[in-house]
Amino acid sequence: MARIIAFLVGCGFLFALIFSVIVTPREAAEESVAHRFHKHPKEVAFSSDGPMGKFDRAQLQRGFQVYKEVCSACHSLHLVAFRDLQEIGFTAPEVKAIANQWAIEVPSVDPATGEPATRKALPSDKFPSPYANETAARAANNNALPPDLSLMTKAREGHAAYVYSLLSGYQNPPANLPAEAQPGTGLYYNPYFANLNIAMPAPLAADGQVSYADGTNATIDQMAKDVSAFLIWTAEPKLENRKRTGWAVVIFLLIATTLAYLSYQTIWAEKKGKRVAA
Repeated sequence: MARIIAFLVGCGFLFALIFSVIVTPREAAEESVAHRFHKHPKEVAFSSDGPMGKFDRAQLQRGFQVYKEVCSACHSLHLVAFRDLQEIGFTAPEVKAIANQWAIEVPSVDPATGEPATRKALPSDKFPSPYANETAARAANNNALPPDLSLMTKAREGHAAYVYSLLSGYQNPPANLPAEAQPGTGLYYNPYFANLNIAMPAPLAADGQVSYADGTNATIDQMAKDVSAFLIWTAEPKLENRKRTGWAVVIFLLIATTLAYLSYQTIWAEKKGKRVAA
């Protein structure tokens, strides 16, 4: 019995070896194509960067406008409530108006019939999903599922720089792109996407797609940067508080360390003085 088991295990190892020899070169070739044409996120700076960084409220409001007018048709913000917008400078009446005028209504139940219904959003509601469920979302997007954007700048390598680069990086495939890497039906070439081809068409298609209330020139680059800044906030709305707390802790530790050192010096100076006198 032991010999039979050993024979089967040996066959398994042999099969795995043969499989790796046959399959690995093809996978390596695919990786080399993606590696050759894939680009790292662009260099971009945000006001919230660094230990002293703070959110630019005007930019966050512009980014919210881009999300509202461009991104919200496909992408949800499940972890953000309308009332949270007060933290980026909107007043309570403005937030109430934004919720009431939101294009997508909140799922509800008709109290008279018990049937599914929808209602106008309230400030306490989270941003409603543009689709009833995952099946509906895939059906409307060539079987691709638009991800929720609440934590997007934390969920992707490169963080906000990746989001900014992806939104502003759509282009035609280069002439030397191998045929197997060419975008197929319903796909679009973007060198900042992991496998080069993405199912989402360019959401920011032209300058002036959004008209900013503060008069900022709405270029594709500016809109991409503004909505990326907004998504930094949605992913970590308490970022400024965390930084302030961090600095308070550092200052406290420095003071405590200094006092402890001075106390140590005072106590041991007396001990040393007694030893010398003795």
